[in-house]
Amino acid sequence: MSKKRSIEKIFKGKDAIDGAGVKLIRVFGYGDTKEIDPFLMLDAFDSNNSEDYIKGFPWHPHRGIETVTYLLDGSIKHEDSLGNKGVIKAGECQWMTAGSGIIHQEMPMDSPRLRGLQLWVNLPKRDKMTNPKYNGIEADEIPEIKEENVRVKVIAGKYGDVDGALQPDYVNINYLDILMNKNSLWEYESDKNLNQIIYIIEGSGTLGSDLIEEHSCVLLSHGDSLEITSGDKGIRFILLEGLPLKEPIAWGGPVVMNTKEELSLAFKEIEEDTFIK
Repeated sequence: MSKKRSIEKIFKGKDAIDGAGVKLIRVFGYGDTKEIDPFLMLDAFDSNNSEDYIKGFPWHPHRGIETVTYLLDGSIKHEDSLGNKGVIKAGECQWMTAGSGIIHQEMPMDSPRLRGLQLWVNLPKRDKMTNPKYNGIEADEIPEIKEENVRVKVIAGKYGDVDGALQPDYVNINYLDILMNKNSLWEYESDKNLNQIIYIIEGSGTLGSDLIEEHSCVLLSHGDSLEITSGDKGIRFILLEGLPLKEPIAWGGPVVMNTKEELSLAFKEIEEDTFIK
């Protein structure tokens, strides 16, 4: 018998300043990671004022995670210790595997509006020290499925029989961008073993009998199907699904390992300039 997912928890995002002075909303992160495993953190940013973001995120290290930047509006220059450099544009995604260690910078460019999301994904213990890797996903590489009153962009993983622009190498993840016309219904069958989170970019709707509104983030209960009904202005949201790693976490700023010893070693290597392998 099919069991519908319902709202388990609503995350109350907090205003935060990160990097060299970028204003953003920390949707979730640094709390109890068991319920959102394998995800670690989600930041949302949206501004029409370049002073909120222009100082950017200058050179900084990462280890033990993947960072996923999905840009809805504006553009961001980036560069890393692997020699990658370029510009993330609206509708594009940067999927970076920090692995054993990478140093990079992300510098938003002045634009009428800068809007997007950055997600941190934990790496399994066996892959924490894998070789760093960069994947740039252009807008036209993201499959777009059009159903009745619904548009689904498959950034990573799968949607039905459709493969996303990227198949994650280390963690089973689906990353979908869903746009629904007003007063329409979307039904989605899902693996009950996956943790599932939705973040509402704009608009509103209902999940079961509960209202879901713009900029809210919802952790869903386990089940094998999901039903969302859009409101009078439609709704656009991100759906994140991931198979939990169920491993211990030692987290210090930009580094996420499994033990305090591994964490201490990472920061020692940063100080001694032996971080990059």
